[in-house]
Amino acid sequence: MIRHLAPLILTIASAVPVAAQTFDTRASAAYVLDHSTGVVLLEKNADDPLPPASMSKLMTLYMAFEAINPLNGQDPILTVDDVLPVSQHCMDYTGSTMFLDTTDRVRVEDLLRGVIVLSGNDASCVLAEGLSRNGSEAGFAQQMTVRAQQLGMMNSSFANSNGWPAAGQRMSMRDLGILADRLITDYPTFYPLFAEQAFDYDGEHPANTQNRNPLLSLGIGADGLKTGHTSEAGYGLVGSAKQGDRRVIFVITGMESAQARAEEAERIVNWAFRQFSQRDVARGGTRIAEAEVWMGEQPLVGLMLEQDLSLLVPVSGANGIDAEVVYNGPIQAPIAQGDAIAELVIRLENLPETRVPLVADTAVASGGFSSRLRTAAGVLVERINAPDAEILEAE
Repeated sequence: MIRHLAPLILTIASAVPVAAQTFDTRASAAYVLDHSTGVVLLEKNADDPLPPASMSKLMTLYMAFEAINPLNGQDPILTVDDVLPVSQHCMDYTGSTMFLDTTDRVRVEDLLRGVIVLSGNDASCVLAEGLSRNGSEAGFAQQMTVRAQQLGMMNSSFANSNGWPAAGQRMSMRDLGILADRLITDYPTFYPLFAEQAFDYDGEHPANTQNRNPLLSLGIGADGLKTGHTSEAGYGLVGSAKQGDRRVIFVITGMESAQARAEEAERIVNWAFRQFSQRDVARGGTRIAEAEVWMGEQPLVGLMLEQDLSLLVPVSGANGIDAEVVYNGPIQAPIAQGDAIAELVIRLENLPETRVPLVADTAVASGGFSSRLRTAAGVLVERINAPDAEILEAE
Protein backbone atom coordinates (compact mmCIF):
# COMPACT_ATOMS: atom_id res chain seq x y z
CA MET A 1 0.00 0.00 0.00
CA ILE A 2 1.30 3.48 -0.89
CA ARG A 3 1.60 5.56 2.27
CA HIS A 4 1.66 9.38 2.32
CA LEU A 5 3.12 11.25 5.28
CA ALA A 6 3.63 14.89 6.05
CA PRO A 7 7.38 15.37 6.57
CA LEU A 8 8.52 16.19 10.08
CA ILE A 9 11.08 18.74 8.92
CA LEU A 10 10.80 20.97 5.87
CA THR A 11 10.78 24.72 6.34
CA ILE A 12 11.87 27.51 4.05
CA ALA A 13 11.96 30.99 5.51
CA SER A 14 10.28 33.64 3.38
CA ALA A 15 8.19 36.75 3.76
CA VAL A 16 5.10 36.47 1.57
CA PRO A 17 3.76 33.36 -0.17
CA VAL A 18 3.74 34.15 -3.89
CA ALA A 19 3.50 31.54 -6.63
CA ALA A 20 6.29 31.25 -9.16
CA GLN A 21 5.24 32.98 -12.38
CA THR A 22 5.67 31.32 -15.77
CA PHE A 23 7.83 33.34 -18.14
CA ASP A 24 5.95 34.63 -21.20
CA THR A 25 8.43 33.94 -23.98
CA ARG A 26 8.10 35.19 -27.52
CA ALA A 27 9.96 32.15 -28.87
CA SER A 28 7.88 29.58 -30.74
CA ALA A 29 9.50 26.85 -28.63
CA ALA A 30 11.66 27.07 -25.53
CA TYR A 31 13.23 25.12 -22.68
CA VAL A 32 14.96 26.51 -19.58
CA LEU A 33 16.81 24.32 -17.07
CA ASP A 34 18.40 25.23 -13.78
CA HIS A 35 21.56 23.16 -14.22
CA SER A 36 22.52 23.21 -10.55
CA THR A 37 19.30 21.65 -9.25
CA GLY A 38 17.88 20.00 -12.38
CA VAL A 39 14.64 21.99 -12.09
CA VAL A 40 12.95 22.82 -15.39
CA LEU A 41 11.92 26.47 -15.19
CA LEU A 42 10.19 26.78 -18.54
CA GLU A 43 8.77 24.49 -21.21
CA LYS A 44 7.04 25.68 -24.36
CA ASN A 45 6.54 23.15 -27.16
CA ALA A 46 9.70 21.65 -25.70
CA ASP A 47 9.20 18.16 -27.15
CA ASP A 48 8.25 19.17 -30.69
CA PRO A 49 10.80 17.91 -33.26
CA LEU A 50 11.81 21.10 -35.11
CA PRO A 51 14.47 22.11 -37.63
CA PRO A 52 17.47 22.92 -35.40
CA ALA A 53 19.65 24.77 -37.92
CA SER A 54 23.25 25.11 -36.72
CA MET A 55 22.31 24.25 -33.14
CA SER A 56 22.53 20.59 -34.26
CA LYS A 57 26.29 21.09 -34.61
CA LEU A 58 26.40 20.56 -30.85
CA MET A 59 25.78 16.87 -31.49
CA THR A 60 28.71 16.69 -33.88
CA LEU A 61 30.86 18.42 -31.28
CA TYR A 62 29.79 16.05 -28.51
CA MET A 63 30.74 13.05 -30.63
CA ALA A 64 34.06 14.67 -31.55
CA PHE A 65 34.80 15.26 -27.85
CA GLU A 66 33.89 11.62 -27.16
CA ALA A 67 36.31 10.47 -29.86
CA ILE A 68 39.11 12.56 -28.33
CA ASN A 69 38.35 11.81 -24.68
CA PRO A 70 36.11 8.73 -24.32
CA LEU A 71 34.23 8.48 -21.04
CA ASN A 72 33.78 4.71 -21.28
CA GLY A 73 37.44 3.80 -20.83
CA GLN A 74 38.05 3.02 -24.49
CA ASP A 75 41.07 4.31 -26.37
CA PRO A 76 40.74 7.66 -28.17
CA ILE A 77 40.28 7.50 -31.94
CA LEU A 78 41.15 11.17 -32.50
CA THR A 79 43.46 13.79 -31.02
CA VAL A 80 43.35 17.57 -31.21
CA ASP A 81 46.62 17.48 -33.18
CA ASP A 82 45.38 15.08 -35.86
CA VAL A 83 45.06 16.55 -39.36
CA LEU A 84 41.99 15.83 -41.49
CA PRO A 85 41.51 16.31 -45.26
CA VAL A 86 38.74 18.37 -46.83
CA SER A 87 36.54 16.58 -49.35
CA GLN A 88 34.79 18.23 -52.28
CA HIS A 89 31.49 17.50 -50.53
CA CYS A 90 32.55 19.46 -47.45
CA MET A 91 34.06 22.27 -49.53
CA ASP A 92 30.75 22.70 -51.40
CA TYR A 93 28.88 23.78 -48.28
CA THR A 94 27.97 27.47 -48.29
CA GLY A 95 26.51 29.67 -45.58
CA SER A 96 28.75 29.99 -42.52
CA THR A 97 32.10 28.39 -43.36
CA MET A 98 35.83 28.41 -42.65
CA PHE A 99 36.36 28.78 -46.43
CA LEU A 100 38.13 25.44 -46.59
CA ASP A 101 39.07 23.81 -49.90
CA THR A 102 40.35 20.41 -50.97
CA THR A 103 43.97 21.48 -50.71
CA ASP A 104 43.63 22.09 -46.97
CA ARG A 105 44.68 19.69 -44.23
CA VAL A 106 43.21 21.00 -40.98
CA ARG A 107 44.08 20.29 -37.36
CA VAL A 108 41.21 18.90 -35.32
CA GLU A 109 41.59 21.70 -32.75
CA ASP A 110 41.11 24.29 -35.51
CA LEU A 111 38.07 22.40 -36.78
CA LEU A 112 36.52 22.41 -33.31
CA ARG A 113 37.00 26.18 -33.05
CA GLY A 114 35.74 26.53 -36.58
CA VAL A 115 32.50 24.83 -35.62
CA ILE A 116 32.04 26.51 -32.23
CA VAL A 117 33.11 30.09 -32.98
CA LEU A 118 32.57 30.39 -36.73
CA SER A 119 29.67 27.91 -37.10
CA GLY A 120 31.54 26.41 -40.03
CA ASN A 121 29.35 24.07 -42.07
CA ASP A 122 32.47 22.83 -43.86
CA ALA A 123 34.37 22.28 -40.60
CA SER A 124 31.50 20.24 -39.17
CA CYS A 125 31.42 18.12 -42.32
CA VAL A 126 35.18 17.46 -42.16
CA LEU A 127 34.87 16.24 -38.57
CA ALA A 128 31.91 14.08 -39.54
CA GLU A 129 33.71 12.39 -42.42
CA GLY A 130 36.75 11.86 -40.22
CA LEU A 131 34.64 10.09 -37.59
CA SER A 132 32.18 8.28 -39.87
CA ARG A 133 32.43 4.51 -39.93
CA ASN A 134 31.89 4.51 -43.69
CA GLY A 135 33.68 7.78 -44.37
CA SER A 136 30.56 9.72 -45.38
CA GLU A 137 28.69 12.55 -43.71
CA ALA A 138 25.43 10.67 -44.24
CA GLY A 139 26.85 7.67 -42.40
CA PHE A 140 27.93 9.92 -39.52
CA ALA A 141 24.43 11.41 -39.38
CA GLN A 142 23.07 7.91 -38.75
CA GLN A 143 25.60 7.51 -35.94
CA MET A 144 24.43 10.86 -34.51
CA THR A 145 20.82 9.68 -34.41
CA VAL A 146 21.72 6.48 -32.59
CA ARG A 147 23.97 8.26 -30.08
CA ALA A 148 21.34 10.92 -29.42
CA GLN A 149 18.82 8.26 -28.45
CA GLN A 150 21.38 6.66 -26.15
CA LEU A 151 21.72 10.03 -24.41
CA GLY A 152 17.94 10.24 -23.92
CA MET A 153 17.28 12.60 -26.83
CA MET A 154 14.22 10.83 -28.18
CA ASN A 155 12.98 13.60 -30.48
CA SER A 156 16.15 14.02 -32.52
CA SER A 157 17.12 12.69 -35.93
CA PHE A 158 19.89 13.79 -38.25
CA ALA A 159 20.47 13.90 -42.00
CA ASN A 160 23.76 15.81 -41.82
CA SER A 161 26.33 17.06 -39.35
CA ASN A 162 25.69 20.79 -39.45
CA GLY A 163 21.96 21.50 -39.54
CA TRP A 164 21.78 22.28 -43.25
CA PRO A 165 18.03 22.16 -44.11
CA ALA A 166 17.09 18.58 -44.96
CA ALA A 167 14.21 16.19 -44.47
CA GLY A 168 14.71 14.30 -41.23
CA GLN A 169 16.95 16.94 -39.61
CA ARG A 170 14.99 17.54 -36.41
CA MET A 171 15.63 18.21 -32.71
CA SER A 172 13.40 19.23 -29.83
CA MET A 173 14.26 22.07 -27.48
CA ARG A 174 14.39 19.63 -24.56
CA ASP A 175 16.83 17.43 -26.48
CA LEU A 176 19.07 20.43 -27.14
CA GLY A 177 18.90 21.23 -23.42
CA ILE A 178 19.89 17.66 -22.56
CA LEU A 179 22.79 17.91 -25.00
CA ALA A 180 23.98 21.22 -23.58
CA ASP A 181 23.86 19.76 -20.08
CA ARG A 182 25.96 16.79 -21.19
CA LEU A 183 28.52 19.00 -22.94
CA ILE A 184 28.97 21.11 -19.82
CA THR A 185 29.04 18.16 -17.42
CA ASP A 186 30.98 15.59 -19.43
CA TYR A 187 33.58 17.83 -21.08
CA PRO A 188 34.57 20.70 -18.76
CA THR A 189 38.01 20.90 -20.39
CA PHE A 190 36.48 21.57 -23.81
CA TYR A 191 33.62 23.75 -22.63
CA PRO A 192 35.66 27.00 -22.38
CA LEU A 193 35.93 26.94 -26.19
CA PHE A 194 32.27 28.00 -26.32
CA ALA A 195 33.10 31.30 -24.62
CA GLU A 196 35.69 32.32 -27.24
CA GLN A 197 34.43 35.41 -29.03
CA ALA A 198 36.77 35.34 -32.03
CA PHE A 199 38.78 32.88 -34.09
CA ASP A 200 40.81 33.90 -37.13
CA TYR A 201 41.74 30.64 -38.80
CA ASP A 202 44.10 31.77 -41.55
CA GLY A 203 43.94 35.57 -41.54
CA GLU A 204 42.47 35.60 -45.03
CA HIS A 205 38.73 35.79 -44.30
CA PRO A 206 38.02 38.63 -41.85
CA ALA A 207 34.29 38.51 -42.69
CA ASN A 208 33.85 35.41 -40.52
CA THR A 209 35.94 35.60 -37.37
CA GLN A 210 33.37 36.47 -34.66
CA ASN A 211 31.23 34.25 -32.47
CA ARG A 212 27.53 34.88 -33.20
CA ASN A 213 26.42 34.30 -29.59
CA PRO A 214 25.05 37.74 -28.67
CA LEU A 215 25.32 37.26 -24.89
CA LEU A 216 29.03 36.57 -24.50
CA SER A 217 30.03 40.22 -24.18
CA LEU A 218 27.20 41.40 -21.90
CA GLY A 219 28.77 40.53 -18.54
CA ILE A 220 25.81 38.40 -17.40
CA GLY A 221 27.76 35.15 -17.02
CA ALA A 222 27.00 33.79 -20.49
CA ASP A 223 29.66 31.34 -21.70
CA GLY A 224 28.04 29.20 -24.43
CA LEU A 225 26.80 27.44 -26.48
CA LYS A 226 25.52 27.78 -30.11
CA THR A 227 23.34 29.94 -32.33
CA GLY A 228 21.35 28.75 -35.32
CA HIS A 229 19.43 30.26 -38.21
CA THR A 230 17.70 29.12 -41.37
CA SER A 231 14.63 30.56 -43.10
CA GLU A 232 12.71 27.44 -42.02
CA ALA A 233 13.82 27.43 -38.37
CA GLY A 234 14.06 31.16 -37.70
CA TYR A 235 16.68 32.40 -35.26
CA GLY A 236 17.56 30.15 -32.32
CA LEU A 237 20.07 29.84 -29.53
CA VAL A 238 21.25 27.16 -27.11
CA GLY A 239 22.77 29.19 -24.30
CA SER A 240 24.14 28.90 -20.82
CA ALA A 241 25.07 31.40 -18.15
CA LYS A 242 26.59 31.09 -14.70
CA GLN A 243 26.18 33.54 -11.83
CA GLY A 244 27.70 32.58 -8.50
CA ASP A 245 27.09 28.88 -7.90
CA ARG A 246 24.06 28.69 -10.19
CA ARG A 247 24.09 27.82 -13.89
CA VAL A 248 21.13 28.10 -16.23
CA ILE A 249 20.74 26.40 -19.63
CA PHE A 250 18.19 27.76 -22.07
CA VAL A 251 17.06 26.95 -25.60
CA ILE A 252 14.89 29.13 -27.85
CA THR A 253 13.91 28.96 -31.50
CA GLY A 254 11.59 30.60 -34.01
CA MET A 255 12.66 34.18 -33.37
CA GLU A 256 12.15 36.56 -36.28
CA SER A 257 15.57 38.26 -36.24
CA ALA A 258 19.01 38.13 -34.69
CA GLN A 259 18.12 41.20 -32.62
CA ALA A 260 14.94 39.58 -31.30
CA ARG A 261 16.93 36.44 -30.45
CA ALA A 262 19.48 38.48 -28.50
CA GLU A 263 16.82 40.39 -26.58
CA GLU A 264 14.79 37.28 -25.71
CA ALA A 265 17.85 35.34 -24.58
CA GLU A 266 18.92 38.17 -22.29
CA ARG A 267 15.38 38.44 -20.87
CA ILE A 268 15.39 34.72 -20.06
CA VAL A 269 18.77 34.87 -18.31
CA ASN A 270 17.74 37.84 -16.19
CA TRP A 271 14.40 36.21 -15.28
CA ALA A 272 15.94 32.86 -14.35
CA PHE A 273 18.51 34.39 -12.00
CA ARG A 274 16.41 37.19 -10.51
CA GLN A 275 13.15 35.34 -9.91
CA PHE A 276 14.59 32.14 -8.39
CA SER A 277 17.16 31.41 -5.73
CA GLN A 278 18.71 28.26 -4.41
CA ARG A 279 18.04 27.60 -0.71
CA ASP A 280 19.74 25.08 1.54
CA VAL A 281 16.91 23.24 3.31
CA ALA A 282 18.41 20.32 5.25
CA ARG A 283 21.68 18.48 5.69
CA GLY A 284 22.27 14.90 4.71
CA GLY A 285 21.45 12.63 7.65
CA THR A 286 18.44 14.69 8.76
CA ARG A 287 15.49 12.51 9.79
CA ILE A 288 12.47 13.60 7.76
CA ALA A 289 9.78 11.12 8.85
CA GLU A 290 9.16 7.55 10.03
CA ALA A 291 7.76 4.58 8.13
CA GLU A 292 5.89 1.56 9.41
CA VAL A 293 7.75 -1.76 9.40
CA TRP A 294 6.21 -5.18 8.73
CA MET A 295 7.36 -8.06 10.95
CA GLY A 296 10.44 -6.33 12.28
CA GLU A 297 12.02 -6.03 15.71
CA GLN A 298 10.90 -2.38 15.65
CA PRO A 299 7.52 -1.08 14.45
CA LEU A 300 9.00 2.06 12.82
CA VAL A 301 12.12 3.05 10.92
CA GLY A 302 13.43 6.57 10.49
CA LEU A 303 13.61 8.07 7.00
CA MET A 304 16.51 10.42 6.43
CA LEU A 305 18.13 12.42 3.65
CA GLU A 306 21.18 10.73 2.22
CA GLN A 307 22.59 14.01 0.84
CA ASP A 308 22.20 17.72 1.55
CA LEU A 309 18.92 19.09 0.19
CA SER A 310 18.83 22.36 -1.73
CA LEU A 311 15.74 23.67 -3.46
CA LEU A 312 15.15 26.25 -6.14
CA VAL A 313 12.38 28.56 -4.96
CA PRO A 314 10.84 31.85 -6.10
CA VAL A 315 12.63 34.80 -4.50
CA SER A 316 9.24 36.39 -3.75
CA GLY A 317 8.27 33.63 -1.34
CA ALA A 318 7.84 29.89 -0.78
CA ASN A 319 5.45 29.55 2.16
CA GLY A 320 3.07 27.76 -0.18
CA ILE A 321 5.37 24.77 -0.47
CA ASP A 322 3.71 21.36 -0.36
CA ALA A 323 5.77 18.34 0.68
CA GLU A 324 5.00 14.76 1.59
CA VAL A 325 6.79 11.48 2.13
CA VAL A 326 5.65 8.59 -0.05
CA TYR A 327 6.53 4.93 0.43
CA ASN A 328 5.11 1.50 -0.30
CA GLY A 329 4.45 0.05 3.12
CA PRO A 330 4.48 -1.25 5.68
CA ILE A 331 8.07 -1.99 4.71
CA GLN A 332 9.08 -5.62 4.99
CA ALA A 333 11.88 -6.36 7.46
CA PRO A 334 14.80 -6.90 7.39
CA ILE A 335 15.88 -3.39 6.43
CA ALA A 336 19.52 -2.39 6.10
CA GLN A 337 20.73 1.02 7.17
CA GLY A 338 20.97 3.19 4.05
CA ASP A 339 18.34 1.28 2.06
CA ALA A 340 16.36 3.66 -0.19
CA ILE A 341 12.79 2.96 0.94
CA ALA A 342 10.85 6.21 0.43
CA GLU A 343 10.72 9.52 -1.42
CA LEU A 344 10.25 13.10 -0.33
CA VAL A 345 7.96 14.77 -2.89
CA ILE A 346 8.14 18.58 -2.97
CA ARG A 347 5.79 20.76 -5.01
CA LEU A 348 5.80 24.46 -5.81
CA GLU A 349 3.15 26.00 -8.04
CA ASN A 350 4.27 26.39 -11.68
CA LEU A 351 7.39 24.32 -11.05
CA PRO A 352 7.76 20.58 -11.59
CA GLU A 353 7.71 18.45 -8.48
CA THR A 354 11.02 17.44 -6.95
CA ARG A 355 11.51 13.86 -5.76
CA VAL A 356 14.29 13.16 -3.27
CA PRO A 357 15.14 9.62 -2.14
CA LEU A 358 14.96 8.87 1.57
CA VAL A 359 16.94 6.08 3.21
CA ALA A 360 16.60 4.08 6.40
CA ASP A 361 18.52 5.76 9.21
CA THR A 362 19.00 2.48 11.06
CA ALA A 363 18.86 -1.24 10.42
CA VAL A 364 15.73 -3.17 11.41
CA ALA A 365 16.09 -6.92 11.78
CA SER A 366 13.27 -9.38 11.21
CA GLY A 367 11.23 -9.96 14.35
CA GLY A 368 11.47 -13.22 16.31
CA PHE A 369 8.72 -15.89 16.44
CA SER A 370 6.73 -14.05 19.10
CA SER A 371 6.94 -10.80 17.15
CA ARG A 372 5.61 -12.54 14.07
CA LEU A 373 2.72 -14.01 16.09
CA ARG A 374 1.84 -10.60 17.47
CA THR A 375 1.93 -9.08 13.99
CA ALA A 376 -0.33 -11.80 12.59
CA ALA A 377 -2.69 -11.47 15.55
CA GLY A 378 -2.90 -7.75 14.95
CA VAL A 379 -3.97 -8.33 11.34
CA LEU A 380 -6.69 -10.74 12.51
CA VAL A 381 -8.00 -8.23 15.04
CA GLU A 382 -8.14 -5.51 12.36
CA ARG A 383 -10.10 -7.77 10.03
CA ILE A 384 -12.50 -8.92 12.74
CA ASN A 385 -13.28 -5.38 13.87
CA ALA A 386 -13.51 -3.91 10.37
CA PRO A 387 -16.96 -3.96 8.70
CA ASP A 388 -17.23 -6.10 5.56
CA ALA A 389 -13.79 -7.60 6.20
CA GLU A 390 -12.63 -10.31 3.86
CA ILE A 391 -12.53 -13.83 5.31
CA LEU A 392 -9.07 -15.35 5.60
CA GLU A 393 -9.05 -18.87 4.22
CA ALA A 394 -6.48 -21.61 4.53
CA GLU A 395 -4.68 -22.50 1.35
